[in-house]
Amino acid sequence: QVRLVESGGGLVQPGGSLRLSCEASGSIFSLNTMGWYRQAPGKEREMVATITSGGRPNYGDSVKGRFTFSRDMTKYAGDLQMNSLKPEDTAVYYCNARMTYLRSSRYHTDDFWGQGTQVTVSS
Repeated sequence: QVRLVESGGGLVQPGGSLRLSCEASGSIFSLNTMGWYRQAPGKEREMVATITSGGRPNYGDSVKGRFTFSRDMTKYAGDLQMNSLKPEDTAVYYCNARMTYLRSSRYHTDDFWGQGTQVTVSS
């Protein structure tokens, strides 16, 4: 069974930093793309950062220059370093990965989502 697990959310003051981590596990053949998305109450889910295998990160306009997304190429994992956090960054953050995996002796490619982790920026 393929899973994505996030960690690292919490409460931080404006201007502070947090680091979110995401790791995939299971019968994974390849991790094609990985990304972070967020959803604030009453708003649509928005892209925070994405990265393709061997590619450069792509960031949403609202986080450029403040957030850094890095892949751990030794395992199916990625970290989102969030600096200079603002109250408007408050949201549930979700990890997403498009993976090729083995199931019932066949390879499949699907999108997977983590359970979400709450980030609250408040004084």
